[in-house]
Order: sequence, then structure tokens, then C-alpha cells
Amino acid sequence: MEATAAATLIYSPFNGLPSKKFLNAGSELQFFSPHKSVHFRRPKPNKQFSVWALQKQQNQQKQEVTQIPIQNPDGEVKESIRREDGGSWGEIDLGWLPAFPHVLTASMANFLFGYHIGKSPYHAHETSIVIDKTIDECRLINDLCRVMNGPIISLARELGFEGNSILEGLVVSIFIAGAFIGSLVSGSLVDKFGCRRTLQFDTIPLIVGALLSAQADSVDEVLWGRFLVGLGIGVNTVLVPIYISEVAPTKYRGSLGSLCQIGTCLGIIASLFIGIPAENDPHWWRTMLYIASIPGFILIVGMQLAVESPRWLCKMGRLHDAQAIIRNLWGPSEVDKAIEEFRSVLNGDGGDMNTKWSELLEEPHYKAALVGGALFLLQQFAGINGVLYFSSLTFQDVGISSAALASLYVGLTNFAGALSALYLIDKQGRRRLLIGSYLGMAISMFLTVYAISSPLDEDFSHNLSILSTLGYIYSFAIGAGPVTGIIIPELSSSRMRGKIMSFSFSVHWVCNFLVGLFFLELVKTFGVAPIYMGFGGVSLLSAIFAYSFIVETKGRSLEEIELSLRSQPPGGDN
Repeated sequence: MEATAAATLIYSPFNGLPSKKFLNAGSELQFFSPHKSVHFRRPKPNKQFSVWALQKQQNQQKQEVTQIPIQNPDGEVKESIRREDGGSWGEIDLGWLPAFPHVLTASMANFLFGYHIGKSPYHAHETSIVIDKTIDECRLINDLCRVMNGPIISLARELGFEGNSILEGLVVSIFIAGAFIGSLVSGSLVDKFGCRRTLQFDTIPLIVGALLSAQADSVDEVLWGRFLVGLGIGVNTVLVPIYISEVAPTKYRGSLGSLCQIGTCLGIIASLFIGIPAENDPHWWRTMLYIASIPGFILIVGMQLAVESPRWLCKMGRLHDAQAIIRNLWGPSEVDKAIEEFRSVLNGDGGDMNTKWSELLEEPHYKAALVGGALFLLQQFAGINGVLYFSSLTFQDVGISSAALASLYVGLTNFAGALSALYLIDKQGRRRLLIGSYLGMAISMFLTVYAISSPLDEDFSHNLSILSTLGYIYSFAIGAGPVTGIIIPELSSSRMRGKIMSFSFSVHWVCNFLVGLFFLELVKTFGVAPIYMGFGGVSLLSAIFAYSFIVETKGRSLEEIELSLRSQPPGGDN
């Protein structure tokens, strides 16, 4: 990348003090009277004043800096901050910048995902559930399972199926069914068409589904719209992590991959803000669904300007296109090394590009598939959706009765965790972040159980519940959320990456459905404390699993990881 114009900040000397050109270490201090006719020299000024003047000079020299964008021999763009005397205080690494626009465009798909689940139509019904407060005392909570946003309630009321638990449940399940199917077919699509084209094609059902739901005059139209949206979401959630992992430079792959989680968080927050007028306008849900189509159009146009994965291009024999992309995004010095690594992996696959699902049962692909499926299974059964279900009720206990405000607190905490992950993931590594995340989730769950079950002061109990709930969500967002989607394509082979991701996300959607189906019934039967204790136990088990079976992938190219795993199972800190 060409260096941009340098900017130099020059601070003029303070009026009345020695000019810089007359002030050098070891030279005399010269002073001039404001009256031009009076001139005097003082060879030996007061010692205290001389020391002060020298300190002033040094401070001025530190302020006089030049920011010089440079390109190092490896092609990485860095901005060097230098003093005029030739010294340097450090460099700002901008090697991630060439790939950033392409990754940002792809993460728009995750924004859509967050926007749709932010107004997700989980049905509400009235119930009475007993929650453990102390050993001898219980309290009654009404309307516990209300998780659906106002716009969906208005939709059900306007279309005449409010209170029909079967139809309400069908609206939920058909979205997940569409996402499951989308996840399954995405692997074959990306193998054939590449990430770029598949993302464009797949955004069409997202747009059509949103518009169909927005104009719906019957339940059937809503169901078809929800299915199409789910189909698009299912494909996108698989494709975006693959695309980012294959386009991003090795050094920044984790940080750029964290944009998936950040995009989802921003989508949820946007849906909460846009949904505020729905409290007073019963027809606002249609406007929300019309708005949902706008990011889809942006994604289609943006991906037309984005690059294709150089690894997929090399696999398809388009070597020159792959070299050009590597040169522009990773730097000229990376071209030969990257192409050589691509070819070594492709030669190891025998040159056959036609993959079959049955290959997931073969060595070494089944190892990555098992790890990927297990990570998503543990992620879901660690209770993130259940905790989100209860978060608004937890906030009500401390006087925050607005469900939208409670959801906003949760969304901002989730966003803060995602930002932390972006900063830490390429510094601390995936494995360490995943272990720490699940340990934090386990501790938060155990604290919540303590707040619910122990005879504590009521205000202290409520505040502890709030803090532990937010701590759980932050811990999830810093590791279990983003790292799971990032590390699975890193552990997958180039040949089977699409199908391994398809399988893993299919497990995700099945577990997501099961948690939503049985969570409330389990709470009604056993109470909140035992269920949260179970979530804490699964989180602890997840930390042990990550410690035992996850390979550290930080700073290693996808090809390096693949070649090392061909002769070694995923396990230990390698």
C-alpha cells in the first residue's frame, strides 16, 4: 500500500523563552530584550532556571513528531511515529487495513442475523413458576416466559393468531427449521460457487422473506417469510466465518473474525432501538420488517466489490487471481509463500475437488467435525439462551420494568465483550480465551444460584443477580460466542471446511431448538436454581473440553494448522 502524506506537528517555543535554534545542550543561553535596542548576554544563568529551560526544550522536542506511514519489507503497512532528531517511539500496525473493508462487508450478514433475532418471535404465554429464594421460602413469578418483543405481539394480534400457542410455536420453529436446512446446504454451495457469490445469492431469500413478512395479510405468508429468512440466516452464519478466515491475513485473522460477533451485537441493538415506536404504533412491525431488507441490498452490492477467497480461487485453478488478491491484502512478500502452502495442501488432497458428506467419517476430517459439533453443543447447553430468557425478569427485580431497557443493557454488555474479544483474541490466543470465557460463565452461574438460594438481604441478592447475569453475558461474548465460530474453520481442512462448518452449525441449530423447547418446562419442574447450576456445570465441562481438545491456532496459517493436524489429533496446546 502506498504511503500516505505525512503530517508533522510543530510546536513553536513559548514567547519569552529561548528560541530553539539558540538552545542546544552544552551551549550558552542567549536572551533578548523586547526592546530591540537593548541586547545583553548572560553566560552563566541561574542554575535552577537553566535546568527548567532545558526541561522545556526536551518537552518541545518530544512534541515535535512526524508520523511517517511506511511499508516494511513484508508488505505490512505501518505508521511510524518519529521525532525530528531521528528517534522513534513506536509503530502503529496497519497490516489489517487492506482486508478490513471486505471483512466488514461480509459481517453485514451477521448484522442481519442480529437484527432478526433481536425481534425473534419467541412466543409468550402466561404461566406461574416457582423460583427458589431460600430453603424454606419460595416466591411466585408471573409471566416468566415473556421473551417476545412488542412488534411480534402486534403482528400476532393483527393477523388473528394471538394466544394460539401452536401457531406461535410454529412461527418460532419454522425459522429454526429454515436455518437448519440453510446450514446443511451451505457447505456444498460454497464448494461450488465460492463464498462471495454464495453470500450474494443467499441474501436474496433474506430480502424476499423480510418483504413477504412485511406485507403479510395471513399467517401463511408470515410462515413463508420466516422460513426464507431462516434459510438465509442458516447459510450466512456458515459462510461468513469461512470467508473471513480465508481472506484475513494470518496475524489478524482472529481480530477480524471477531467482527462476526460485533455485527450480531450491533444488529440486536439496532432492532431494539428501531422497535421502540412499536409500543405506541401497532403497525410498526411492518416498518421494522421493511427496514430489515435494507442491509440485504447493501450486502449484495458490497460483496460485488469484495474479493473472493484466494484459497478457493487457487483450488479452482485461478492462480493469477489468487496471487493478485494476496498481493493486495497480505503484501507482495506473502504471495510466493502462500501459493506454495496452498499447493502443498491441495497436493495432499490428491487434486480431487469433489467432496462427499461421507468423508466426514474419515481421517482426519472426523476429528475437526467432532470438535466443531461438540463446541456448539456445549455452547448452547451452557445456557446462553436460557439466561437471556430470564434477563428481563432479573432486571425487573431491581426496579427496571422496561423490557426494552433491560434488553439494551444486555446488548451493550454483549457488545463490550465482543470488543474485548477483538482486542484479545490475537494476543492471548483462542484456546486461552475460550477456557477463560467458560470459567467466567461457570462462576457467574454459581453466583446467581447463590443469590437465588441463600438467605441474603433482598437488595444485595437482586444486585448480585444482576452483576452475575451481566458477568455471564460478558464472559460468553469474550470467548464462547466469537471463538467458537472462528476456531472451527481454522481446525478444518481446506477440502472439507465447508461441510465441517455445515455440520457444526446444524448441531448449533438443533441444540438451540431443544433449549427453547424444554427450558421453560424444566424451570417449571425444578426451579431456576437447579437449572442454572446445571448451566454452570456445563460451562465448567466446556472449559475442561477446551483445555483438553483445542489446539492453539493463533499466528499460524490455515495450511500450517491443517498439515500439523493430519498427523496429530486436536488436543493439547500445540
